[in-house]
Amino acid sequence: MLKIRSGIAVAHMQNAVVPLCGQRRRQTTAAAALPRDDAEWQQALPFKHIPRPNVMSLIPKIFMPGGKYKDMDLGQLSMAMREDYGNIYCVPAIMGSPPRLTTHNPKDFEVVFRNEGSWPDRPAFHTVAYHRQTHRKDYFQGVEGVAPTKGKAWFDFRSIVNPVLMQPKSVRTYFKKVSQVNQEFVKYIKAIRNASTLEVPDDFIDTINRWTLESVSVVALDKQLGLLKDPGNKIEAPELFNLLKDFFTLSADLELKPSAWRYFKTPKLMKMMGILDSFLDITSAYVDEAVERLEKEAKQGVVHPENEQGVLEKLLKVDKKVATVMAMDMLIAGVDTTSSTFAAALLCLAKNPEKQAKLREEIMKVLPDKDSECTVESMNNVPYLRACLKESHRLYPLVVINGRVLNRDSVLSGYQVPAGTNVLMIPGSLLSSGEHFPQADKFLPERWMRNSTDATSECPANDLKLKNPFVFLPFGFGPRMCVGKRIADMELELGIARLIRNFNIEFNHPTENAFRSELISFPNIPLKFKFTDLPN
Repeated sequence: MLKIRSGIAVAHMQNAVVPLCGQRRRQTTAAAALPRDDAEWQQALPFKHIPRPNVMSLIPKIFMPGGKYKDMDLGQLSMAMREDYGNIYCVPAIMGSPPRLTTHNPKDFEVVFRNEGSWPDRPAFHTVAYHRQTHRKDYFQGVEGVAPTKGKAWFDFRSIVNPVLMQPKSVRTYFKKVSQVNQEFVKYIKAIRNASTLEVPDDFIDTINRWTLESVSVVALDKQLGLLKDPGNKIEAPELFNLLKDFFTLSADLELKPSAWRYFKTPKLMKMMGILDSFLDITSAYVDEAVERLEKEAKQGVVHPENEQGVLEKLLKVDKKVATVMAMDMLIAGVDTTSSTFAAALLCLAKNPEKQAKLREEIMKVLPDKDSECTVESMNNVPYLRACLKESHRLYPLVVINGRVLNRDSVLSGYQVPAGTNVLMIPGSLLSSGEHFPQADKFLPERWMRNSTDATSECPANDLKLKNPFVFLPFGFGPRMCVGKRIADMELELGIARLIRNFNIEFNHPTENAFRSELISFPNIPLKFKFTDLPN
């Protein structure tokens, strides 16, 4: 789900460090360059009045044994600091990390997003940027992908990949290939589940990761890796899964928590460079093999119809380096993000059998047989499936932070906030708040449906709906919306539809603390789903 969007590098030190929380002037636009003198700005409180922790008291809380924030994941940390400092507060620069303003106010979210301009400035992945701009500059040669770039470099890259990844007609071309992967996914589940209990093993998330990587590969490389052919397959993919887990855990430490790596090469930084080097070795091998195959076919006069071409083949016609970097990023960024979202949807449906049954009624109409093909036409008629996915996104959000750098002076929560401030927007508590989502503790896909009534609450869907659209943005907003959104949606919709059509899905275990939040959310419990075969 190319959701590394939500988030970085010695090379980017110009983005930090200043004494106050992000008061760094950038001449991004004429509007940003001119100070505001309107009534709203004049009536707002000065920036220095925003609550903020003292650096010397904050460091022991984070690092010292027994510290209040020590060992908290990002979700827990953001909630704990909200309790201590309120809905808006400023964390000063610590150990080279840029100062950041944090807000839990959805009205602030709207102000930030509505004024971000055509080249939004998002706090980048500085460690990834360092890897691509300095550590392995020899390979990337200035083409660094979407996540770690900004400004013109980001715009130029997105301009090339958007027509291939963001157009609905482009995504439709992958339906048949992804559908074939899902057929293999069903067989794989049958092979690994316990013959007596029908439950899958504790490590079922690894199976979901195999499915996700296989799905991404047929889209990005037009190639199946064979990860679902044999449950005993021990090729290098499992190494990639372990690397991804370490990557996200380390990213949370290096990007969002105080770290001295911006001053010298810390052990954690070097571990991250090793992880990214391994990513490069594994994914570039996949990409190089695909490029060699496509070039060989081209010399032989083989021409693939456009509706059979993968992302790599389409982008190779435009720019080879962009094609290879984008394909690599899809393999890296499209596994854990989609896997966690998929696991959340399965949990919600398994724990709400009446909603699962309602969804199955819809799926039966578009897949009358277990082996029926998912087509573009049939999958246009699954509004309840899409509502189920949205609702599971809400209950188990993948990302707890959206970040932007203000490109103009703005008033946030009644305070004057200058252009250049790093702003972190935290929607987590809002997604489970009755103020924004009536009956917020319940899995009610009906809240996302038009003219629908929830049978359990007898409440019209319009009364369940989100009150502020900026509270729920699972794929981001605006020009920097996740570049993989449409592909992730397709993978999730086709995957859930296939499993719901083939199995009754149960989860007969506790779901407390089901996910932990690093840079993204990961399953925190064994996913021992019970898959019972359905009659055709």
